[in-house]
Amino acid sequence: MAGETQEVEVKYLVTDLRVLEESLARQGAILSAPVRQDDQAYAEPGWAYGQSKIGVAFARLRTQGGRHYFTVKKPLANEMACLERETEVADREQMHEAVIAMGFQPTVRIVKTRRTARLDGMTICVDEVEHAGVFVEIERTVDATESGTAVQEQLDAFACSLGVRLQRTTDTYDSLVRAALTPA
Repeated sequence: MAGETQEVEVKYLVTDLRVLEESLARQGAILSAPVRQDDQAYAEPGWAYGQSKIGVAFARLRTQGGRHYFTVKKPLANEMACLERETEVADREQMHEAVIAMGFQPTVRIVKTRRTARLDGMTICVDEVEHAGVFVEIERTVDATESGTAVQEQLDAFACSLGVRLQRTTDTYDSLVRAALTPA
């Protein structure tokens, strides 16, 4: 894994978006214009919700601004500390068919509106996720040998320093959307 990187993040349900936006602005984090992201998530054959995601490869096909991106993530320490590879693809439907041919199974479609900001080596994403709510993700890309949980502690400390009421979640968007759409 030498030379590889991992994306490490923390995620929070936002209770008051306006207060969060004001706090981020005071910190110097100016959010971008909103962009719509339409994601199809995929899982390895044999994996099912309720099983551990650690060490399992997951794929995503995203359309944003008329462009398509294929991503593979493999959770390391937990679901929010992942090895990640991403590339742009020309044809979403053909890539979908290729992912299916590789044996991956479609799981959940996630549609969200995202605004981003960069601050002190962090990327801050404010996401309005259809069926799940408004969330803020704070992430950093670090060497794969770094402790993802230690980085998450640093990111959590930053989130707490904002002075905004946030509810931390360790669920990924696919799990949150699935739970919202699954009858009790």
